[in-house]
Amino acid sequence: MKEINTNQFKVTERIQLKNISTTFDLDADKEQIEKALEDVREELGDFQNTIYAHGKYAILICIQGMDTAGKDSMIREVFKDFNTRGIVVHSFKVPTELELNHDYLWRHYIALPARGKFSVFNRTHYENVLVTRVHPGYILGENLPDVNSIDDVNDAFWDKRFDQINDFEKHIAQNGTIIFKFFLHLSKDEQKNRLLRRLRKAEKNWKFSPGDLKERKLWDTYQDCYEDAINRTSKAHAPWYTIPADDKPTARYIVARILYDALIQYKDIVEPELEDEIKENLDEYIKQLESE
Repeated sequence: MKEINTNQFKVTERIQLKNISTTFDLDADKEQIEKALEDVREELGDFQNTIYAHGKYAILICIQGMDTAGKDSMIREVFKDFNTRGIVVHSFKVPTELELNHDYLWRHYIALPARGKFSVFNRTHYENVLVTRVHPGYILGENLPDVNSIDDVNDAFWDKRFDQINDFEKHIAQNGTIIFKFFLHLSKDEQKNRLLRRLRKAEKNWKFSPGDLKERKLWDTYQDCYEDAINRTSKAHAPWYTIPADDKPTARYIVARILYDALIQYKDIVEPELEDEIKENLDEYIKQLESE
């Protein structure tokens, strides 16, 4: 299995999604890739404990992708060895009435991780410049004071919303949140295959909705919106990574490797040392317990 440079998936300049492959050859079979994932996720799990004890950074992991891109299974497999006390997964659905009575970032802000913990956003605040951009009528449901019709959801509106998202991420990064944003880059052909599997397997039927086919017809529009969002918001403090997602084991390994390789660069993340007085009396504490 070949070594990979995880920086090759980071978006550091303008991209065109049509020029980025949805596949990646690790020169390994499925069993080798799954074993490599197992190894790196164990390392991630150990590092999670250090981050928790250190208590000065929070980790936000944002996962976006077209339907069937593998978001749920990605989360299940990559974070399998995490201590559940240190990680929370949030799946953002259609906004509730309560959420619509706040600004669109509110529900994401209150879900941010505390210092020492991980939060995974399964679908993210980017839905507000993706789904709503493909379906601008949804913006009317936000009841904004300066939006009275679809005509008000114009280029200036989206420019402002992208500025707000960039400001949001800059703010939390400056206050100790390490941000990772993963776009699971799936091909249209592979999505078709996965939708067919959903329909043909009884245990997968519940995942299918006729709306999936309606959204599929808007594939090109979604790709344009993803491309624009990634190009506008991939920053040094909040980078996007485009992950080839046609093969799920490969995608999971790449994401886990990116997380681990990036996090170990934070040399200040170490477990706290005991106070000198406690260190000096460790033998005495041991004797007290052994003499009980």
